[in-house]
Amino acid sequence: MVTSEELAALFKVLSHPKRLAILHLLEGRELCVCEIEEALDLRQAYVSQQLTLLREAGLVCFRKDGWNVRYRIARPEVHTLLEMAEAIHDTLGECALTSPGKASATCCATSESELSTS
Repeated sequence: MVTSEELAALFKVLSHPKRLAILHLLEGRELCVCEIEEALDLRQAYVSQQLTLLREAGLVCFRKDGWNVRYRIARPEVHTLLEMAEAIHDTLGECALTSPGKASATCCATSESELSTS
């Protein structure tokens, strides 16, 4: 079973906007560092540093292609995780935007009537 600490470490890697951008670029394709660098307008050393963190977390893998190293997403579940995170973000609604104590009882996705029947 995965520990909370292990999941927190994974989410920490995923919590960086440039690393997320790299993962989105790699959806369904392989790219070398120079292609990622160009697409995101970042320095090569910075891209390599972010790819190292993603690789150490097991989110991306690579293969050598002559002088180039081509990166791809390591497992299809990474795509699913990103899609799920976007879906959750898109449906956060009012509850996520109000301060504690100010949220209305009806703002959450589950209504009180659904809670009382479960």
